[in-house]
Amino acid sequence: MNNIIQLIKKHEKMFERRSYKKGETIFFEGDECKTIGVVEAGEVSIKSYFSNGKEVVYNTIQKGEMFGNNLIFSSNPHYRGDVIAEQDSTIFFINKESLLSIMQKDIEFLNLYLTRQSDFSKTLNLKIKLLTINAASDRLIYFLTINKNEIHYKSITKLANELYLTRESLSRTLKKLKENKIINVSKKTITLMVE
Repeated sequence: MNNIIQLIKKHEKMFERRSYKKGETIFFEGDECKTIGVVEAGEVSIKSYFSNGKEVVYNTIQKGEMFGNNLIFSSNPHYRGDVIAEQDSTIFFINKESLLSIMQKDIEFLNLYLTRQSDFSKTLNLKIKLLTINAASDRLIYFLTINKNEIHYKSITKLANELYLTRESLSRTLKKLKENKIINVSKKTITLMVE
């Protein structure tokens, strides 16, 4: 199946390309979603900040991934968090009318868009499942099992955000599981030790 960026380039006149510097806010929480965004280069996150200073990352969008696609057809299409460029990023934007036009004309694009929507639903179900697991060790082990017993991570903070744990809680959990020989940790890789 084609990459979504390749498919977009077939309809480039219908998309607007914008660039953002690292740390720049693309949309604020509460802004109306009038376009979908496809990350051509860089990385974007959707996050909220609470009065106690805690940051919650709802989603991280990498190159070739979309955001706004779950909101644009919603009856309440407002962002639930700030959309922020985590790296210097280039993003394609397309409004609802143009998106519908492309979907009617390009079955390959429609198929890929619907696949991405289905994958997003599966990811959302995974996040809900993670949040139902209270113990940090159980949450990490479950996450390992659904990732074929191995996780590659960029930083403990990012992995903690993905697991909805504090950095401190995840660090303690990793230490304990490693001491008990349940996991192995090396070179930003965590492996579940299975017999």
